[in-house]
Amino acid sequence: MTFRAIATTAEVIAFILGIGYLFAGHLVVGRWQVDPTEGVLLMGRRMGAVYLGLSAIFFAARSTEESPARSAIARGAAVALFLLALVGVYEFAVGNAARGILVSAAVELLLAVGFVRVLMTERRVVVAA
Repeated sequence: MTFRAIATTAEVIAFILGIGYLFAGHLVVGRWQVDPTEGVLLMGRRMGAVYLGLSAIFFAARSTEESPARSAIARGAAVALFLLALVGVYEFAVGNAARGILVSAAVELLLAVGFVRVLMTERRVVVAA
């Protein structure tokens, strides 16, 4: 997997989530069977703005050459995605969210693994050079 492929995938998913949280937060949290209270929807709209910003970062970085900055983006994305997956599984386990959150956690885990694979591949190339 290339950085371009994983960054483009993350860009599209982040864009969809950003639009979803901004304009249809009740549908997004409804998949997890979380009550769409005003507080939840407020936090969702704020998350939507963050997701759209991340989408822009991945869009801008997807064509860059290997560099410390690109590696930092991949490391940060991997950490954030692993933590999101972990929190999703935890919230399901303690009964705060329904099975729908496990789909989100699985996608987050796959994206995190993709970024880690890119980092490992880049490291091998640097070490071999």
